[in-house]
Amino acid sequence: MMRTLLACLLGSVALTAPAAAEVRAVLVGVGDYLTLDADLKGPANDVRLMAETLALRGVDPDLMAVLSTDPSGLPDGVTTNPPTREVILAAMRAASNASAPGDTLVFYFSGHGAQAPDMSGDEGGGYDEILLPADAAGWKGAIGAVENAILDDELQAWAQEALSRGVKVVGLIDACHSATGFRALGGQGVARVIDDALLGIPDDVQPVAGNPAPPLTGDFVFLYSSQSDQRSFEYRLADGTIWQGEFTLRLTQTLRDAPNASWAQVLAATTEAMVQGPARQMPEGEGPMLDEPVFGTGTAGLRLPIDGGMLAGGLLQGLAKGAEVAVFADPAGGEPLGILTLAEVTARDASFDAALPEGAAWAELVSTPPPAPLVLADPVRADPADGLDYSAWTDALPQGGPSPDLVPILTGGVVALAGADGVLDPQGPGSTPRITPDAGETAPDAVARVLEQAAHGLRLREVLAGATGRGLTSAPPLTMTVDRRAADGGCGAVKPPEPHDPATGISPCDQIWLTITNTGGKAQDVSVLYLTTGFEVQPIWPFQNLSNRLAPGETAEVGMQIVEGSVAGLEEIWVLAVPADPDAPRVDLTRLASPERTRDMTAGTDPMTDWLDARLDEDDTAQRGFSLKPAPLTMLRQLVRLKPGGFDPATAMEN
Repeated sequence: MMRTLLACLLGSVALTAPAAAEVRAVLVGVGDYLTLDADLKGPANDVRLMAETLALRGVDPDLMAVLSTDPSGLPDGVTTNPPTREVILAAMRAASNASAPGDTLVFYFSGHGAQAPDMSGDEGGGYDEILLPADAAGWKGAIGAVENAILDDELQAWAQEALSRGVKVVGLIDACHSATGFRALGGQGVARVIDDALLGIPDDVQPVAGNPAPPLTGDFVFLYSSQSDQRSFEYRLADGTIWQGEFTLRLTQTLRDAPNASWAQVLAATTEAMVQGPARQMPEGEGPMLDEPVFGTGTAGLRLPIDGGMLAGGLLQGLAKGAEVAVFADPAGGEPLGILTLAEVTARDASFDAALPEGAAWAELVSTPPPAPLVLADPVRADPADGLDYSAWTDALPQGGPSPDLVPILTGGVVALAGADGVLDPQGPGSTPRITPDAGETAPDAVARVLEQAAHGLRLREVLAGATGRGLTSAPPLTMTVDRRAADGGCGAVKPPEPHDPATGISPCDQIWLTITNTGGKAQDVSVLYLTTGFEVQPIWPFQNLSNRLAPGETAEVGMQIVEGSVAGLEEIWVLAVPADPDAPRVDLTRLASPERTRDMTAGTDPMTDWLDARLDEDDTAQRGFSLKPAPLTMLRQLVRLKPGGFDPATAMEN
């Protein structure tokens, strides 16, 4: 992510702008580099998808400049040029000069980012963040810079000039600059970062000391594809035809699905989708307009048109083979004419498994398909020269397959299970979970135990998220606020509560408090689960068989404390709610935390087993598959970025 581009890259636009206000966009996609050996496959597709999305939100294609190494397939009216440094800067100047107060400027970049020593002295960290156009080359000592790179200083000056005239600035960056602490050792993704060696930056170049540049002033919002210490990745879509940046894909899906959302809501929905994706990179957003509505009018709710018997939407819209959709006669409102399953899904369209009911012209996603079995990549050795014998581990690991969920990495005498991006320890040393034998366990026993836990945790997350659908335009029956109470000198006293920011992280002895309120018109049975970096699902609330039923308007507080003892990582809190039947016992979903209990939940001995059994696929229960039947389930997720320290479920508290 381009952290200090913040002042220059992202701004947002409010719906309070005058009716005559215009939106101009400069969209850059750099896939083919003229000098650097660093080509990417996704940026041309990213910039095309972003242009389509902006057009759907009401942005005039005539006011879009798309600078791409492959400008094919763009909306009619878009101006195209190659994404070289001078062309990019000229397009930015032209868009700014044509903008009047109240107008909005959008700057989007998909491609490589990097860092270079700050030679002007305005960076607090000693390094400039840079974007690499198609004609970027290596370090040039004569100019003291990476040749043809675009510096954050230049972007900030461009943004501030526009902001000072009352123009709003939106920046969307699908690139990153930090390679520190990461090693991508396998998997299916490609990181959008270039290290110093490829750019030829000499080790003896020292940044110039000076005073940091002043922050931007004006109306802006910034969305970045990852944190400053994370990589941003691109992946091949499921049908194998095209590559997309993970951030761009999820962001555009959210922008299409949420016509009335604020930038903060868009960021939250995008983050949730990315956490379930191949790489658990965590996007970032900031700026005074973060809580303002996104520009444009958006599409008609969540419904996609049906044309010639085919659904005009596919993988790019978050659909997949086996998903269920309800079909309607109208683009909004009305009763569904039926529910059909998608048969074949490509990037941009899908077929149905049965004939369409008469009059069906629109479709809305009901639920996602059941998750496939857990797939591992072939093991990768982190350090071939470490002299350790890994034969017992490689013999115990299952054979690798395509599109892996996890990448086994042989390191330090054990096996680390990296995400599909193949990055080892992205949150710091040891943050990738290891397979280590318990007392008396053999390597095969340890592998079987950990893989069952991983399969349960990852698949349960998909099942629960899929059962809730996408409903960004409908209000859930629950609201949740999350506070952090920072430790004040040990694990005893804590400081006053403050809103929790996942990007900031949680330290040892800090507490997290959830305030959950039933804002719907019906009682809800609420449960809280916690997914750890090691894929374990832990039950949090209710505990000791306490009541978890919230009447309309009722509130519950649930607290957790971070304790010392484990490494950093990205974890998740799940708040689950099921509408309560006044005449039925409470539903307690904390029982889902146990793989053994979930596997055996077909006996129908209590309300929980009955609830889950109704959603099990009877033809696939041996594989623990889950049905696609619509479930009256609400799921709220909260990311927790742990700093060194740990989480102890025994410290969960309730008021």
